[in-house]
Amino acid sequence: MWLLDRFLRKVVRSGRLTITDADGRVYNYGQGEQARIHLRFTDKRTAMHIARYPALGAGEAYMRGWLVVEAPHDIRDLVLMITAQASHASEGIEARSKMRLLFDKLGWWADQFNYRARSSKNVKHHYDLDRQFYELFLDEDRQYTMAYFADGKATLERAQLEKKALIAAKLHMPADASGMRVLDIGCGWGGLGLYLNRHYGCEVLGISLAPDQVQFANERAAAAGVADKVKFQLVDYRDLTERFDRITSVGMIEHVGARHFGEYFKHTFDRLHDDGIMLTHTIGRTDGPGFTDAWTRKYIFPGGYIPAMSELIRPIERTGWQLGDVEILRYHYAETLAEWYRRTTLHGEEITRLYDAELLRMWQFYLAGAEQAFRNDRLVNFHIQSVKRQGVLPMTRDYIQTEAARLGQRETPPQWHLAPRVA
Repeated sequence: MWLLDRFLRKVVRSGRLTITDADGRVYNYGQGEQARIHLRFTDKRTAMHIARYPALGAGEAYMRGWLVVEAPHDIRDLVLMITAQASHASEGIEARSKMRLLFDKLGWWADQFNYRARSSKNVKHHYDLDRQFYELFLDEDRQYTMAYFADGKATLERAQLEKKALIAAKLHMPADASGMRVLDIGCGWGGLGLYLNRHYGCEVLGISLAPDQVQFANERAAAAGVADKVKFQLVDYRDLTERFDRITSVGMIEHVGARHFGEYFKHTFDRLHDDGIMLTHTIGRTDGPGFTDAWTRKYIFPGGYIPAMSELIRPIERTGWQLGDVEILRYHYAETLAEWYRRTTLHGEEITRLYDAELLRMWQFYLAGAEQAFRNDRLVNFHIQSVKRQGVLPMTRDYIQTEAARLGQRETPPQWHLAPRVA
């Protein structure tokens, strides 16, 4: 415990934390008037497992049940408290030696070879969980990317509707787009494609590497009576040869891999008509290039990487694109993740019955850790609008808010079902 103890005495300054070790010994940290968070270690290996490699060990200890957060607090409270004081972390133990850091970076770099077979395997790792699982914490349209809390008070359902309206507005489509074709790369469960067809009458091809997503999206299109216009296919974007009037890429480029950004923007450039518009919605870093932490690579998004703006702009410029608009969206994903965490925890018993308690705890740690990265660290969302010709866009960006507001008034978001759904 001595190594973890030394670290926590350096890091925990403004919060209050108590740990009861597996041998019954009690350790207290921090000061202030905040409610004290109590941890209990259930295994003698816990402290050393965390101290030797915090980036991996803390999440694993929680997943395995070695680290228990006593009520009324939970793992989210712990993660947010520790990471809010991250500036002190460098003064603590050498959590990662230079050699460990080197191996981390090498492991991450090797993961970035996302050739076709690996890309498919990586996507299935995350998205081929039972569809009932995602229904328990996502909004009714199953949007699994940042919601847009325009007024800061919206429900998740309203915020996801406003996210789709904002994306649609940046595509600058005519009111009647029945003759236009839209490509939705990384289509998820089909919500955005169906939304665009519903409001503009356009044809949509959504593509994904997750079989259950594609199947369910096609079921939704059939149920809506638009299967002739809105279609979803299990295909790698690199295998497409058709051309489209608009392209959307929402939460997709994080799975491309840092080595493949140039290939990605070159291929999408070739797939767009000369008067077309592409909207890239992605998580982004504000502090320059980095690498994906070991726990996320191992358990959540193998092969994934969150890019810095500099890593996207250079391949965009080199492959012929011109920038139409760039927007930085701050804190919206933090609010989205907080609500996903709340709903996941609310349905903890159902998720445990679907899978097991370890997967539930893994998901809680993932959502809490992701929230803190948007709340306390340097993650945001980027909206990058790219075109081949600047003349396809109006002189000012007023059209974006005008159209988003118009779309926002046309639909009332459904209510989220709070009742348990798992038999």
